[in-house]
Amino acid sequence: MDERTYDDTLDEGYSPPEKPLGVTKYGTTAAEQHEGETLDQRLAQEVPEAPGPADEEGEPADPETGDRRAGRLVAPDEGAHPDTTKEEIAFDRGVDGGAAGAEEAAVHVVEDDSRLPDDEDTAV
Repeated sequence: MDERTYDDTLDEGYSPPEKPLGVTKYGTTAAEQHEGETLDQRLAQEVPEAPGPADEEGEPADPETGDRRAGRLVAPDEGAHPDTTKEEIAFDRGVDGGAAGAEEAAVHVVEDDSRLPDDEDTAV
């Protein structure tokens, strides 16, 4: 009942920041805009990305991805029956004999210590 509506949001207005933005950057005057900015000036403004962790080959490594590639993921009922659990569950059946697409090749195995409820746990 106390949720804000769209009209309330519009009525509040906008409070700009207390500091001027961009007044020291190139291109704020008409002469600078007409002259244009050189490539060297644009490149000087770029901030390099911080390098992340790398694997053995020097490729960027993501700590949230596993190092072992997953194969075909198959549901326990193999998609033939209605789901009885609300969790998304699938088992790795190994790499298929054919070539994997980009989406399949991107899936890696990450070990998870959490345990899903067994059928005996959910029986009433």
